[in-house]
Amino acid sequence: MTKLKCNDYGFECDFVSEGETESVIDEFRKHTDEEHGIDYSKEAVMQFLLRKQGI
Repeated sequence: MTKLKCNDYGFECDFVSEGETESVIDEFRKHTDEEHGIDYSKEAVMQFLLRKQGI
């Protein structure tokens, strides 16, 4: 199970995406693009996940 919280990445925002890795990445990217105007690449979001897991 993967989890990304928007406020972990510098946003004052309560958005949380949790579930399978691919769907979490897609949901997080859609949210940041629509709500914050930032279009992260899939690779960038994967780096967020890897850093969070300490890999």
